[in-house]
Amino acid sequence: MSHLGAKSDINITPLIDIVLVLLIVFIVLVPTLAKVSDAALPTQGPPPPPGSEVPLVLSLDAQGQPFLQQEALAWSEIQARLVPPLLLQPRGARKVFLKVAGDLPHGTAVRAMDEIRAASDQAKSRTVGVSDGGGDAKVVLSLNKS
Repeated sequence: MSHLGAKSDINITPLIDIVLVLLIVFIVLVPTLAKVSDAALPTQGPPPPPGSEVPLVLSLDAQGQPFLQQEALAWSEIQARLVPPLLLQPRGARKVFLKVAGDLPHGTAVRAMDEIRAASDQAKSRTVGVSDGGGDAKVVLSLNKS
């Protein structure tokens, strides 16, 4: 008695062929992907200057009063007080965090950014000797909604 109907067995020969080809490809590629290049590690350099680890924060409260590191300042003192800490930061990585109360007019925040830019120009001119019209300090702005 023979069955003349369709054969219901799954032919797994093509599946095995594909798996073996993929296995061979991975065996060939893994050694080339795992090559390690020799890297020259930096030698122990001088420690960073003291105070450079502390972020430089200029904040403005809801009345527009500027504070540098929690110390109240007059607007005319901002540039003179920002230049020395900016000089301690490495050139090209100078940052000032500007923290602004959310209810403050935008003009006050812009005025603070102008003061930071002017202090950055002064720090850059003291570092290089000649200012080319732009400081290198980056301003990170935070608006607090109270």
